[in-house]
Amino acid sequence: MGAMQTDDLLGLKDDMIAFIAGNGLRRLPAFVPEDVPSVMFEEEGADSWKDFVEHAKATEVAFVTMSDVVLVKQDIEVLIERTRVHRFPDEAGQELDDAQYLLQCVGKTGYLQLGFAYGGVMFLYETATDWYDRYQRWMEAVSDVGDIVLDDSDDE
Repeated sequence: MGAMQTDDLLGLKDDMIAFIAGNGLRRLPAFVPEDVPSVMFEEEGADSWKDFVEHAKATEVAFVTMSDVVLVKQDIEVLIERTRVHRFPDEAGQELDDAQYLLQCVGKTGYLQLGFAYGGVMFLYETATDWYDRYQRWMEAVSDVGDIVLDDSDDE
């Protein structure tokens, strides 16, 4: 997934909506998860998403899926709480620095996904801001720590 230089993808999202409609395609608000068979479109420039939409049109699909993520304060608060629960206070420093950084991004669009189905496979285009990538890494780190289960049973 390519990281965008801007810290808010809202303008890009608006451009995508207009371009998709301008190409005679409908937009279906839907996220395509990782477990769906898919092919990731490789970016070759800032406007490669336009090529992606044109490929969708060439396949004669009726619609393109579109998903976005806007950061909300509650998401950061949940991560802060999970970090405090799962880590010792001196180990949580980097994540809490991330929280201060991410609080400046509340209300901004950090991730966009476009997709279309063809031949039983989803073709996907994704882009994200640097702050969204940082947010994802933090979520994964907290999730990984939360998944660790300690076996306290006594083997006798």
